[in-house]
Amino acid sequence: MTDYNNPLSSKSFSLPESLDDKNQIDDFVSRNSSRKIVVVQGLGFVGAVMSLVCANTRNGDYAVIGVDLATKESFWKIKSINEGSFPLVAEDPKIEQFFKNTIEKGNFYATYDSYAYSLADVVVVDVNLDVQKFSSENNALEDFDVDLGGFKKAIAVIGENCKKDVTVLVETTVPPGTCINVVQPILIDELRRRNLSDDMIKIGHSYERVMPGPDYIDSIRCYPRVYSGVNTASADAVEEFLKTIIDTSSCELTRLEHTNATEMAKVLENAYRATNIAFVVEWSRFAEEAEVDLYEIINAIRVRKTHSNLMFPNIGVGGYCLTKDPLLASWARKTFFGADSDLEMSIKSVSTNDQMPVYAYERLKEVFGSLHGTHVAFLGVSYRGDVGDTRFTPVESLVNLVKSDGAKVKLHDPYVSYWQELSCEVESDINKVLVPEPSLVIISTAHSVYKKEAFIDKIASVSASKVYDAVGLLTNEQIQKLQSKHRVSVLGRGDIS
Repeated sequence: MTDYNNPLSSKSFSLPESLDDKNQIDDFVSRNSSRKIVVVQGLGFVGAVMSLVCANTRNGDYAVIGVDLATKESFWKIKSINEGSFPLVAEDPKIEQFFKNTIEKGNFYATYDSYAYSLADVVVVDVNLDVQKFSSENNALEDFDVDLGGFKKAIAVIGENCKKDVTVLVETTVPPGTCINVVQPILIDELRRRNLSDDMIKIGHSYERVMPGPDYIDSIRCYPRVYSGVNTASADAVEEFLKTIIDTSSCELTRLEHTNATEMAKVLENAYRATNIAFVVEWSRFAEEAEVDLYEIINAIRVRKTHSNLMFPNIGVGGYCLTKDPLLASWARKTFFGADSDLEMSIKSVSTNDQMPVYAYERLKEVFGSLHGTHVAFLGVSYRGDVGDTRFTPVESLVNLVKSDGAKVKLHDPYVSYWQELSCEVESDINKVLVPEPSLVIISTAHSVYKKEAFIDKIASVSASKVYDAVGLLTNEQIQKLQSKHRVSVLGRGDIS
C-alpha cells in the first residue's frame, strides 16, 4: 500500500516562526562534506521517494536535502522526516529500509528554507503542476486552463539561490515547451540579476514513471528513463546524474534530442492510456445492452499480442497523471507553438473518463432503483488497487452522487485512514462497515484483499442485499457464491442477477 494520508499528517505541528533554517542546513552539509549535494524540490509522492533513491544511490554518494513549503499541508512532512518517520506508509519494504539507511548515514534532511538551493550540485524539480477544469453537472469537460504561476515561482526560487553551474533536472510533468519557454528564461534572468554568468547552468528534463505500490522504489531506480537537455552540455550532465541513480544494467536510458521531445513523450504516454480507457466506455454500455460479458470478450481479444493492452470497463480514471496530462499537451500546442486547434481526441478522452463515475451511478440506479434511505457500503476509496492514493479518485464523484440520492454511506479501505479531499475518516475494519448490515455493497476499488475468498465469504454472510461491482473484480465463481443470497450486478456486463 501507499498512504499519503498518513496519520502523522493530522498531528498538530506548529509552523515555524521563521523561514531561516540556515544553521541546521550548514550543519548537515558539514557532516556530509565529502558528498555532493542533491536538492529535491517537493516532497510529495514523487519527490519524497526520489529523495530516498538519491540518498541510497549505488554509483554515487549524495547528501540529499528535500525542500517543501512551510504550510499546514506540507510542513508536517518536513517535521516527520527530520524526526525519523517517513511521511509515506508504503507496501514496498524498500521504502522503510532506504529511509533507515539515510538515518544511519545521516545524509537526508528536509527543510523549508530556500537557502538549500545555494548549496546544490543538482536540483531535482518534483513540484505539482495542476490543470483547472470547468465541467458541466455530469462532469463533461467544457473548458480548462493551465496556471503556471506556482511552477514559475518554484523555478524562480531556484534561480534566486543556485550556483551558476548547477544542474537543474525537471521531473515534473509539464506542457511541452516548458523547459525552453519557461524554465530556462527564468533561471537565466535570475542569474543575471545576481550578476552571475549564465553559460554554465545545465537544464534538463527526464520525466518520472513512478508507480506507488509494492515496487515503488524500483519504479524509479529500475525502470527505463527518457531524458534530454536544453543543449548538449545539459543533456550530458543529466545523463551523468541519472547513471548514478538508475540501474542501467536492468533498464535503458534513452536520450532524445530536445526537451520538447521528452516533455511530449510523457504527456503522449498518458494521453494514449487515457484514450485507451475512454474507448472502452461506450463498449461497456453496448455490452450491457446486448446482455454480454465485456470482460470475457476482452480476455478473448487480449490473446493477440497487438491487443494485449485493451482496457477493461471501470468506475473511472483517477490519480495525478491521466486526469490532466492530455490537457497539458493540448494547452501547450496552442500556447507555445501557435496552433489554432486543440488535440481534440485527447481532450475528449479526458472528458469521457471524467464522466465514467456518472455513468456508473446511472447504471447502478438503472439496475437497483432509487437509493434514497438505503445504507451503502463502499469498498475502496483509492483511485487504484493496492494503493492508498485518493488524488482525483473517481470514487469521490460516485460517493457524492450516491449521497445526493439520499443514501447513508460508509467507507472502507485497507490503505486509507483519512480521506483528505472529503475531510472524513475511512474505516479499515470491514466488520464495522458491515454492521449494521448495508442494503447495498459497492466494490469501488480493485484492492487485492477484496478478491480473497475470506473477504467474499464475509460479504456473502450478511443479510440479503445488493452487490454492485464497479471495477470488474469478481470472478464468475465468486459471483455465483454471492448470488445464492444477493442480487449482483457488474459494470460492463449484462444483468446477471
